[in-house]
Amino acid sequence: MNFLPKSPCIVTVLICSLPAFAFQTSTTPAAVWRDPGNVGSLNLVYGPGGEAHKPDGKFTFVKEDKEGSSTKFEIVDENGVRWKAKLGEEIKSETAATRLLWAAGYFTDEDYYVAELRVAKMPKLDRGGTVTSADGLIHGVRLERIVAGQKKSGNWSWFKNPFVGTKELNGLRIMMAMINNWDLKEVNNGIYTRKGGGTHYAVTDLGASFGETGDYITRSKSNAEDYGKTKFVQKVTAKQVDFYLSSRPFVLTAVAVPNYLTRTKMQDVVKDIPLAHAKWLGKLLVQLSDEQIRDCFRAAGYSANEVEIYASTVKERITDLNSL
Repeated sequence: MNFLPKSPCIVTVLICSLPAFAFQTSTTPAAVWRDPGNVGSLNLVYGPGGEAHKPDGKFTFVKEDKEGSSTKFEIVDENGVRWKAKLGEEIKSETAATRLLWAAGYFTDEDYYVAELRVAKMPKLDRGGTVTSADGLIHGVRLERIVAGQKKSGNWSWFKNPFVGTKELNGLRIMMAMINNWDLKEVNNGIYTRKGGGTHYAVTDLGASFGETGDYITRSKSNAEDYGKTKFVQKVTAKQVDFYLSSRPFVLTAVAVPNYLTRTKMQDVVKDIPLAHAKWLGKLLVQLSDEQIRDCFRAAGYSANEVEIYASTVKERITDLNSL
């Protein structure tokens, strides 16, 4: 059974919604959001890929992926499905984040956390060294399903894209504050096209989440205690709301001007959000049950104590949105 969102609603510059059959035409406009349907019925244990797509069976090493900062490699299962395997501190936060964003109607990767994974023909990697036992056993892996027929056509900017000013993009901006994602670089945003399925915009790297935002000294990711102590709503006016997100580098690193300016600009992603758009997102997220929220973090392999900290913090932030 595949728990995919029902009754898709495609957002464009000119059209707020289209019927589901619009996904089947080659002229389908780009989308940044789709109607998730009955939010309270979504299965957040398995997330956007559903139980039907969960990794299972035997896996064989294909190649190492040297992009980004994490140890990554591709594997293939016995059914011919390819997966991107990722190791390191981002694997749990990214898995949880995909489920929460998907529940709000946003496009995400099909991510699964696997506590133990055995990979045949697993070599010593150039990055990460020996990460497996002699029989190919790996502990703690995030597997991202490579969707057949889907192609990446480029990256997109938070400040220049077809959806600027829409409640759907502004909702995504709020979600970045909701999960404390401090790495909002353009390279982490992808434009994807599926054969017969239109084009969608997504945040494709959500690993720098669920910790504390800040400079390279103070920031963290996948840290429940840090996440639980941070603030969410920063400032509210009659028409707009600002959310907390700190990404400006330590002042002594300002000599690296391009990086300093880019990181500082990221803070604007969660500023000047129309109140009406924040309330719209709050009405979507309030439909999630406490157990659904917990499932986001259980599925990511967090401990029972971490699950409770994360879930209670997310619930408080949803309450804050609905109290604006």
